[in-house]
Amino acid sequence: MTHEPSSAGRQEPVENLDSSQCWELLRQVSVGRLAVWIEDHPDIFPLNYTVDHGTVVFRTGEGTKLGGALNETPVALEADGVDATTGMAWSVVVKGKAAGITGIEGVLDTASLYLFPWQEGKKDHFIRITPDSVTGRRFKVAPPLTWWTQLSGAVRSAPE
Repeated sequence: MTHEPSSAGRQEPVENLDSSQCWELLRQVSVGRLAVWIEDHPDIFPLNYTVDHGTVVFRTGEGTKLGGALNETPVALEADGVDATTGMAWSVVVKGKAAGITGIEGVLDTASLYLFPWQEGKKDHFIRITPDSVTGRRFKVAPPLTWWTQLSGAVRSAPE
């Protein structure tokens, strides 16, 4: 059984965003997800970030996220948001190479960035993602009933 969208089959268009629109949206939020390659599989981590002169900067402590970000494979950062009043959502992906910020000048520059991790602990590694590509989309959030099926309200058995 197929269910017609509530707008009588009319699908809202997806708007592909240009680079300047993507950067503007990235500046509006501070939480994203970092995708890295760890040994033989991808992994993803939530993080706080800030935009700095056409790059993305985040800070982290020792561990898997740092190791994955600084290995030789590219990384991706994804951030998104939604305007509850208009129902418009957006998603931006930054793909590129991550590198540690080192040297006195580089480290001092990070002091002026408003970059405050949510989780406490030692996070003394500042990482900069220099993008190879920045892409984004904006779209209207579909009403929940668009995806309703006869099984949507079915009682589920308890997990075993």
